[in-house]
Amino acid sequence: MLLVLCLVWGAAAARPALAQTDQSGGIINEIRIEGTQRIEPETVRSYMRINPGDSFDPIRLDKSLKNIFSTGLFADVTLRREGDALIVSVVENPIINRIAFEGNDQLDDDALRAEVTLRPRIVFTRTKAQSDSQRLLEIYRRSGRYAATVEPKVIQLPQNRVDLVFEINEGPLTEISAINFIGNREFSDSSLRDEITTSESAFWRILSSTDTYDPDRLSFDRELLRRFYLHEGYADFRVTSVVAELTPDRAGFIVTFTLEEGKRYKFGNIGVTTTLRNLDPETLQEHVLAEEEEWYDAKAVEDTVSNLSEAVGNLGYAFVDIRPRADSDPEALTIGINFEIKEGPKVFVERIDISGNNRTLDQVVRREFRLVEGDAFNSAKLRRSRQRVQNLGFFSTVDVQNNAGSSADKTVISVEVEEQSTGDLSFGAGFSTDAGPVGNISIRERNLLGRGQDLRLGFTLSGSDSQLDLSFTEPYFLGRDLAAGFDAFRTTTNKRRRAFELERVGGSLRSGFNYTENLRQVVRYTLEQNTISNVDSDASLLIQEEVGTFLESGFSQELTYDTRDSRFDPREGIALRLRNDITGLGGDIRYLKSSVGGEYHYSFIEDWTISADVEVGNIIGLGQDTLISDRHFVGGNNCRGFQFAGIGPRDGPTEDPLGAKQFYTGTLALGFPLGLPEEFDIRGRIFTDVCSAWGLDRTNANVLDEETPRVSVGAGFSWQSPFGPIIIDLGYAVLKEDFDQTELFSFSFGTQF
Repeated sequence: MLLVLCLVWGAAAARPALAQTDQSGGIINEIRIEGTQRIEPETVRSYMRINPGDSFDPIRLDKSLKNIFSTGLFADVTLRREGDALIVSVVENPIINRIAFEGNDQLDDDALRAEVTLRPRIVFTRTKAQSDSQRLLEIYRRSGRYAATVEPKVIQLPQNRVDLVFEINEGPLTEISAINFIGNREFSDSSLRDEITTSESAFWRILSSTDTYDPDRLSFDRELLRRFYLHEGYADFRVTSVVAELTPDRAGFIVTFTLEEGKRYKFGNIGVTTTLRNLDPETLQEHVLAEEEEWYDAKAVEDTVSNLSEAVGNLGYAFVDIRPRADSDPEALTIGINFEIKEGPKVFVERIDISGNNRTLDQVVRREFRLVEGDAFNSAKLRRSRQRVQNLGFFSTVDVQNNAGSSADKTVISVEVEEQSTGDLSFGAGFSTDAGPVGNISIRERNLLGRGQDLRLGFTLSGSDSQLDLSFTEPYFLGRDLAAGFDAFRTTTNKRRRAFELERVGGSLRSGFNYTENLRQVVRYTLEQNTISNVDSDASLLIQEEVGTFLESGFSQELTYDTRDSRFDPREGIALRLRNDITGLGGDIRYLKSSVGGEYHYSFIEDWTISADVEVGNIIGLGQDTLISDRHFVGGNNCRGFQFAGIGPRDGPTEDPLGAKQFYTGTLALGFPLGLPEEFDIRGRIFTDVCSAWGLDRTNANVLDEETPRVSVGAGFSWQSPFGPIIIDLGYAVLKEDFDQTELFSFSFGTQF
């Protein structure tokens, strides 16, 4: 009995005092708030769920306590009973006076301040401070610094204020220490590393960020590996996992790709079938890129679908649906493809909506579209339209979507663009063995007033030339696909490479248009005044006789067909050029000047390219002799191993170049990788140049002139460096005339910033 009484008494003593009061029927007569400084007591009462006159209900008291805590205004809250009074004691959270960051070098204060939620003059809580610390850590991790630490420190100030300081140790960049592959039998680790964008850290990657850890980049690398294996015929390939393990010192990641290569397939039977009336599938075979018994290539299948879509559309079939049906044979390891061409749903373009072009006019975007309202929808034309808008260079992103229209047979094309800066203020510096040191400054606006017009003013100064030019281009003159513009220029060539000075002052009107996507025509009228002066006293008599000022007025045309994949370092494609100049429409000078040339590039092994380049030209005086300022000069960049103007007619005693009426140049080159990391973008080459220049209207016994071919061989390399293209060549003349002027080394470097 005594034990039972003791247990009952102990249980009763363990109950909260408020609960005892509630059992006794106590009523709250008064609620007193203690500890408030900035906050009014009534504000605290407004969050409570109990009032004077209510009983001491533990449930309602608990809700009141939680409500007050949830405001974030208080660091501590307690409720206690004194007789019939309920005492609410609070400790207010301090107010933030200032937020500071210490130890941050890579990210500035503004970037960090934008990420934190706490601000001066608001209530400080440790929970929010820890949350902001995690947000800052995430920022550093996204920038590749996984060893960073962020510690919030609180400095107490009078009047319940605090300074919040985030002490940051940024740590080093968390680089990729190693990239490993598991399950790759057919391709080496080094080959697969070349296919992905993530790279192992190395000292030469100081200008690259691909060797820092980035989860999004690794996801993209999974897709790149998949495309690579599908391109090589491994149709069952998959990446089972990608694991990035942080090294114990948190200084680097070890990335491991686990692969399942599967079997390699070849193409089986390949066919084209159609249900379209009057469409013969045999006429489409030339657009099929896949070939039977060749290794399976998913990219060839995708490209074939695009080719067939465009070809069928050009034949007048606006609504088509082309789907490749695959027939896999795991035993024979073949995949047959049948390209089914069916009539697609009849869909027309209802309208084209353009957004994001705050500065650029709508018409600038619309005129690049190959589709207009009312046209039959064509996906190939839509892709081409997007590419043309992107090629304008006015927008950083171009997103084109086709959405459902007002009815089932209509679609709305939505174009969302993000504008970028189109104004350029550029400074250039460089050096060339032809021109010496080179410097330039130019100001250009490529989208003047949002109309797509191009305005440029530039000045160039080198060891041999100076040039001041102003140009303006309207890409769609009179609303037509016709570019028109004008140029004004003044160029001066000093006596660094010749025995005289030449000044050209004038202007031109020009117009250009495309016959096709790759064939372009440019027509130009030029009026210029040429002055030959400051001739050396011991210069050739043929040069001294041409001293004076001459006015030239004439037309020129240039027809270009260009399918090259790059202008600086082409690997595939051809370029053909035809130029004609005729002067004599007024002025003092009359001549016909023509040149024709072409180049061809073919990659026969990955990154190994054969290139051939040929050009032939001549100039004929119309009823008068040609001037040295208009004749051709060969050597230097167009015939390595020889100086600029090192080939062609020359005055014997003075060795002055006189220019040639006829010339030809030819180059055969082999470009190849040098085995250096791909990030360097350095390629080597070996070449042979064949060239000649000859012919004058007037001659004498002192003139040396031979039509014989000159030949040089050499090697060099080119680097598309972050500071501009660098080209170095060593050329040796193996076949030359005694009076030719040669050079072994040529170098050019240029940059803009």
